[in-house]
Amino acid sequence: MYRLVQSPTDPAFVQNPYPAYARARAAGGALIWWEDYAMPCALSYAAVNAVLRDRRFGREIPAELSSPPPPHLAPFYAIEDHSMLELEPPRHTRLRGLVLRAFTSQRIADLAPGITALAQDLIDAFPQDAPFDLLPAYARMIPVITIARLLGVPEDRADDLLAWSNAMVGMYQARRTRAMEDAAASAAAAFTAFLTDYIDQRRRAPADDLITQLIAAEEDGTRLSTPELIATCILLLNAGHEATVHSIGNATRLLLAQPDPRAHLTPDRINATVEELLRLDPPLHMFTRYAYEDITLHGHPFRRGDRIGLLLGAANRDPGHWQHPDRFDPARPAKPHAAFGAGLHFCVGAPLARLELQIALQTLFTRCPDLRLSGRPRFADTYHFHGLERLMVRH
Repeated sequence: MYRLVQSPTDPAFVQNPYPAYARARAAGGALIWWEDYAMPCALSYAAVNAVLRDRRFGREIPAELSSPPPPHLAPFYAIEDHSMLELEPPRHTRLRGLVLRAFTSQRIADLAPGITALAQDLIDAFPQDAPFDLLPAYARMIPVITIARLLGVPEDRADDLLAWSNAMVGMYQARRTRAMEDAAASAAAAFTAFLTDYIDQRRRAPADDLITQLIAAEEDGTRLSTPELIATCILLLNAGHEATVHSIGNATRLLLAQPDPRAHLTPDRINATVEELLRLDPPLHMFTRYAYEDITLHGHPFRRGDRIGLLLGAANRDPGHWQHPDRFDPARPAKPHAAFGAGLHFCVGAPLARLELQIALQTLFTRCPDLRLSGRPRFADTYHFHGLERLMVRH
């Protein structure tokens, strides 16, 4: 098996990981050993897609191999232990079913006018004739305010929600340190206290929001417990916000490199354009799975409890699946990509993310037809996330 030596925090890799993926795929095929992570990783679209759908692999560590978290991380794992992202059937089935009863397509569609108005208001506040960073001015605000409105929590707490979310997702980054762990635990405790109080309020005074719907949702005579409600709300905010911020930023960067971005955002083209942007530069580059039985995959023997990395960013540029995969081509034949995962854990927020992307991009380039870069875009050292640190523009 080809052994890749590539630090995920190396500055060149952070700014552009795709050449490293291509070299590893050319040398090792579908499955390689990534020395820096000490685990095998799937690179091809077919291999990544197959493992995502294979019930012999899953997110939850086998019970006999699990151990209590270190005390300083107890608040963080008190949430993770009830997060459907980290669970397998039957708990995952029950939690996802309850969430989908509340997180309906109609509820998502009803958000469209509000997202459009929010985008317009943010653009109205853009500096005139001066460079500014589009991320805090636009890309970060649309997802966090939208998810706050959806859940029903006060929009004036957006700064707290952002801070808590950013601290908690630090736990998944390659550059994770003890200081980042302490920050994640502190954010988890604050987030839990805030939501506990807010859920109690909604139990006493129901409203037309997702938290109320989650409280009321019931399947087979059971409802979400308070810890499950808290974990679900935090998952929807953290996963939905973090990935969508990166998606808006990455997509805007790619469109600014096109001669006429608006030509790709017309009503008849917007859906294909958004899918191509997600394929070409997705916001999340790695998911891991545990093997649940002894199995051989692409010649590599896995024992129960072994991990495998699924490189979504590499899968989305697999030349065995797409012609000229490094090229932006919204007119290419439609095929599923890996940006939202696949199988049992396919992203529950994908419809909302797609809606936010469509509205954010169409509104931005319609209102700012002369939008252009003002400085080189720079990606943040946040692998396995892949998103910009800053995106300086002017219009």
